[in-house]
Amino acid sequence: VQLVESGGGTVKTGGSLRLSCAASGGTFSTYVMGWFRQAPGKEREFVAAINWRSTISYYGDSVRGRFTIDRDNAKKTVSLQTDSLEPEDTAVYYCAAAGGYTFPTARAMDAGAYEHWGQGTQVTVSS
Repeated sequence: VQLVESGGGTVKTGGSLRLSCAASGGTFSTYVMGWFRQAPGKEREFVAAINWRSTISYYGDSVRGRFTIDRDNAKKTVSLQTDSLEPEDTAVYYCAAAGGYTFPTARAMDAGAYEHWGQGTQVTVSS
């Protein structure tokens, strides 16, 4: 499956962005879809994930309550609404896909569980 992210950009503290990821190929509706991010000099960090039917969402502690993940299986897209952005949210955001319908939380947060990755979209939050 190929994943292409869009929607990144530069915003001021407190602003919002909606990131999108379009998938092609594969059986999108069966995948767990996730978002990860990586800031310069830091390790890749789990942001959010969602199971195949959108019945379970997973969030990293640093974004819970500010970010919301959703998916549209008919359109083969997954989106990440990012609100109340902070300079610490500055990073390249990656979309990822993992076969398996639904994961336990620990697995959903593990980058190694995901087989397919997009190229990333830059989010910059200025103070």
